[in-house]
Amino acid sequence: MSDIPPIVLCFGATDPSGGAGLQADLLTIASMGCHPLTVVTAITVQDTSGVDDVLPIDAEWVNDQARAVLEDMPVAAFKIGLLGSVENITVIAAILADYPDIPLVFDPVLASGRGDELANDNMLNAMRELLLPQTTVLTPNSMEARSLVQDEDSEEDIQNLAECAKHLMQMGCEYVLITGTHEHTPKVINTLYSEQGVVSDEHWPRLPGIYHGSGCTLASAIAALLANGLPVEDAVNEAQEYTWQALKHGFRPGMGQHIPDRLFWAQDEEDDEDDPGTRH
Repeated sequence: MSDIPPIVLCFGATDPSGGAGLQADLLTIASMGCHPLTVVTAITVQDTSGVDDVLPIDAEWVNDQARAVLEDMPVAAFKIGLLGSVENITVIAAILADYPDIPLVFDPVLASGRGDELANDNMLNAMRELLLPQTTVLTPNSMEARSLVQDEDSEEDIQNLAECAKHLMQMGCEYVLITGTHEHTPKVINTLYSEQGVVSDEHWPRLPGIYHGSGCTLASAIAALLANGLPVEDAVNEAQEYTWQALKHGFRPGMGQHIPDRLFWAQDEEDDEDDPGTRH
């Protein structure tokens, strides 16, 4: 079995623009030397500007897709993106419970870059109760982190990101990587937390474009690196470098956002730079 690449199974939605979703997962995971498996949770109507519609796949079909490949091939890591429905969350949680030793990277897709809602309150509650307790690395942006900890039954409004991470780990996550693209800081600050506190804190130069699929790329890269056997901290750090380079080399094929170039390393090397991130 050593002659096969590590295998990563992704649960997520299709994106006909190729910028995000399962298409982003496929490109990223293959780019990092792994073989991607895909379980479709929803079909979307979207372009580089935003999401116009989402058609969730029947939960039994989600279950059957996953069970078929899991019974056929050895999976080294799981990655979750857009889920589509509470029923899908329930089914996926049951599947993951049968594979507790396989690391899970969960990118909680709650809205599109344009702000289109992709998860309602019932789905948020199901994520908190069923998926977070099984998550190895959670990768929310700052807005998603705050949304996940705002329990609708509580009046507490948590804005501090360190407090958000603490609450998310209390819900069961082993590590939480909160990305700072949406924060008003000179550089993008991405912070990895564990129960011991801040594990790493990286500052990245802000790029001029707006990108479609950056979160998918980062989470998939982490999953691929975990599948390759890296420890969590190393996988998170290397995935950030890969994602920043993919964004830096991104392109704008349509009228909306830029798309990361996940195969940037295959292009001519014009101006290689040292790692622009700084760790604290």
